[in-house]
Amino acid sequence: MATAHTETTVLLTRLGSRLCAIPLVDVMESMRPLPAAPVPGVPSFVKGLAVIRGAPVPVVDLGLLVGATGAAPTGRYVLLRLGERRVAIAVDGVLGVRRLDGSALHKLPPLFQTSDPELTTGIGVRDEQLLFVLQTARIVPDEVWRIAEPNGAGER
Repeated sequence: MATAHTETTVLLTRLGSRLCAIPLVDVMESMRPLPAAPVPGVPSFVKGLAVIRGAPVPVVDLGLLVGATGAAPTGRYVLLRLGERRVAIAVDGVLGVRRLDGSALHKLPPLFQTSDPELTTGIGVRDEQLLFVLQTARIVPDEVWRIAEPNGAGER
């Protein structure tokens, strides 16, 4: 989470009535949704694998990942770079690039943390709506990388 005197540049996305901020440093591009082939044995929030720029990329339904009930229609994919890996997250919409003042962000109370408490690094309010700041490195669990990358290359 940002400290009281720092600003963070984020891509602001919409998930139904939720706003999610993704650190811009991890964002490669936003695009129209592509077909995703389902993959057996992955968590329910993984839509499958899509071919993006000639390579298989896991697609994560961000709404399901952060606790929405039921899959919503996908409006955009946001392609993220996570080290050497790529992942597409499905969101309702992309609102644009914004700067967040660290002093306006708070830690998520323990009662409201998801099954992975490190996924959300902070919360705030923007235009009277809750804003969730995501830690992108935690979006895809290791078991998904093992399926998405041939010959066990996802194991690190």
